[in-house]
Amino acid sequence: MNQTNTELSPGQPAPDFTGAILDEHQQPTEIRLRDLKGKNVVLYFYPRDNTPGCSTEAVDFQSLLADFAACNTVVIGVSDDDLTSHAKFAQKKGLSFALIADTEQQIARDYGVLKQKNMFGKKFLGVERSTFLIDSEGRIAEIWRKVKVPGHAAAVLERAQQL
Repeated sequence: MNQTNTELSPGQPAPDFTGAILDEHQQPTEIRLRDLKGKNVVLYFYPRDNTPGCSTEAVDFQSLLADFAACNTVVIGVSDDDLTSHAKFAQKKGLSFALIADTEQQIARDYGVLKQKNMFGKKFLGVERSTFLIDSEGRIAEIWRKVKVPGHAAAVLERAQQL
């Protein structure tokens, strides 16, 4: 696929993905969107494990996990950190949902969240904090881009409860 797909919009089929995660026994395995048909999926992209905003966002989603489950919705976080980093992050923050190690940034490209960033005068491609709510048929129900963390997980839950 091309480098960034910024044309995604609600109603379109969500790009299928296969991502590396750790299972409940901390063993590497894969998760595929097509295997989650019949469930709603919150696919949220975040820049980096163990940073303040990313930690707050993850803990906010974790605190609402039972509410998401009650409306047939699974939460999946995605960053380009590796599985070792994800394991430490999940343990430190008490996270029980899947964190995809998108180390090649392919899923980020497919969802159009890889953007030019500028930090301390240095330009680089990085993940723009974004969330996609995918319905049980595999279609994009809602997209949040340039996410501000406070209240975001609750807003996503409110929308998921409408599906």
